[in-house]
Amino acid sequence: MSDLNYHHLRYFHEVAREGHLGRAAERMNVSQSALSIQIRQLEARLGHDLFDRVGRRLALTEAGRIALDHADRIFGAGEELLATLRQAGSVAAPLRVGSLSTLSRNFQMRFLEPVLSRGDVDIVLTSGDTRTLLAGLRSLALDVVLTTELPGGDAAAGLAAQRIDDQAVGLHGRPDRLTGGTLREMLATEPLILPTDAAIRAGFAALTARLGVAPRVVADVDDMAMVRLLARAGVGLAVAPAVVLADEIASGRLATAPFDLGLRVPFHAVTILRRFPHPALASLLA
Repeated sequence: MSDLNYHHLRYFHEVAREGHLGRAAERMNVSQSALSIQIRQLEARLGHDLFDRVGRRLALTEAGRIALDHADRIFGAGEELLATLRQAGSVAAPLRVGSLSTLSRNFQMRFLEPVLSRGDVDIVLTSGDTRTLLAGLRSLALDVVLTTELPGGDAAAGLAAQRIDDQAVGLHGRPDRLTGGTLREMLATEPLILPTDAAIRAGFAALTARLGVAPRVVADVDDMAMVRLLARAGVGLAVAPAVVLADEIASGRLATAPFDLGLRVPFHAVTILRRFPHPALASLLA
């Protein structure tokens, strides 16, 4: 809304916070009549009353509550802007992390642990496909993207990708499903839970073709948390890095088949070259 008067919005913000025209006018060093005029002009522009009089107080209408929510974000973003460019101040911008929707939640937690343990940085987590996440990175809506899929060609221009981990892919399931036989026999007879992660699927397809096996995939899953749940329920064997099921493997609820699949999944942190990167990124990427 290019013709919204932000001075009017600031006056409204103060009155809404105070709930009283006189106190807000005193705080802003303006007359009550001048402040009242500013509020009426904003109401005229928005086409809605923003306040109801309740005794001597001003109560927000439904439109007023919506306007206040937006005003909080607008003025909060201004404080965030100043703090970011100064790299100082009491207001710390949240760290905005994008993650491929198929990425393990356990892996994300391990990556974020240095910041989570500090407790002085808010974190905003977003999941999606690689194309959407990289668009968010370029628009500066995200500070870093965690992915197993590296951008290529023109999509990689201006981006920096750092490999932060590399994990073997194995077969994991309830111990009663891992009762013996060769890898070929297990892949041919056991129902399988397969993530939609492109790196895992490509490697697994090559493996089964090499062994001459037509696997029975009972679940194609785009969420690693669901891979864990299905494996725990005994639906089949999960084809995934061990980090996905680390808690269940440690407790003995699930086990790992004693076969090397020859598959590894690289984990990358992708950033865009910025003059003012989020200060918390350095500790995460060190």
